[in-house]
Amino acid sequence: MKLLILNLLAVFCALFPSTTVHNSLPNPSEPGRKPKNIILLIGDGMGLAQVTAGQYAHQKALNLDRFPVTGLSRTQSAKHLITDSAAGATAFSCGCKTINTYIGVDAKEKPCETILEQARKNGLAVGLVAACSITHATPASFIAHVNDRAEMEQIATYFIDTQADLLIGGGMKYFNQRKSDQRNLVAEMSQKGTVVSDFSRQPLAEMHPDPQHPFVWFSAEGEPTSVAKGRDYLPVAAGLAPAFLKQRSGKGFFLMLEGSQIDWACHDKNGPREVSEMLDFDQAIGAILEFAARDGETLVIVTADHETGGMTLEQGTSPDSIAINFNTNYHTASMVPVYAYGPGAELFNGMYENTEIYFRMRKLFGWGE
Repeated sequence: MKLLILNLLAVFCALFPSTTVHNSLPNPSEPGRKPKNIILLIGDGMGLAQVTAGQYAHQKALNLDRFPVTGLSRTQSAKHLITDSAAGATAFSCGCKTINTYIGVDAKEKPCETILEQARKNGLAVGLVAACSITHATPASFIAHVNDRAEMEQIATYFIDTQADLLIGGGMKYFNQRKSDQRNLVAEMSQKGTVVSDFSRQPLAEMHPDPQHPFVWFSAEGEPTSVAKGRDYLPVAAGLAPAFLKQRSGKGFFLMLEGSQIDWACHDKNGPREVSEMLDFDQAIGAILEFAARDGETLVIVTADHETGGMTLEQGTSPDSIAINFNTNYHTASMVPVYAYGPGAELFNGMYENTEIYFRMRKLFGWGE
């Protein structure tokens, strides 16, 4: 199936009028210095073709172009050449290859302590932001321990056991409209001192959360809509989250932010939607980079759990257009890019297994190899 994207500059600059990219970033530290904070951004399904399509659509450099360090990551899971998001994210969160559909457990179903849980134990503030349900495979892999990513209500209970300082994403119904046990996890969060709000009360852009209290904002009852249908909170969350977490703990913070729906667009073989999701994610990256450049103590890593769609780019009908093809409606085994900026960024150069991202983050936090 071939989807032709015409006049990309006019269409997508209209969608993203505020995107401004500066070509250089200040060097925040000398090589060898360790970060106080780490922000891991995951473009679900984002391979090199997805990034390239965003560049052509934008007709100028993306925020991704500003990173001084780039690498490549191999994505296979424990028993499959092609990973799913659960095993792919568990590689980042736990440093182990696991079985597709497994979340926060190793290939023998033994729970593995995630980097978010380790950060929490070491006194750091922790946060998760996603353009999908917060109980979806990627964010869940940093806080839950189950062998079936589809068990959303079971996954939601882990957000009570390990209280995050900041949660932004969809899936509110798995917390307050539970069929399995009738618990109201939203009420339980509130009783523990967390400020909980949602899309029906106030847009995230109008929220000014008090860092004295943990903060949760639900973006949807279930799964948030696409950018093309009006979703606009991911860049806002990227601007809010680092400053909030920095105030929550003087010891530093760990934040994972996911551009979730790049993957969904590619599963649907929808080229224009992929580009809009890619540019939305890139706007979020820009907000994170601006924080990191000011802060000087924050390492920013951008990568993907896998590539989706076997996406290829061909010449369109004019110099200003490209034709996007998809070879599959599932994931592929292609390596994915890794970008890094900030203290410790030099460790992410080269070619390595996806599990190395966990071990290098852990080393930079000073928790050993």
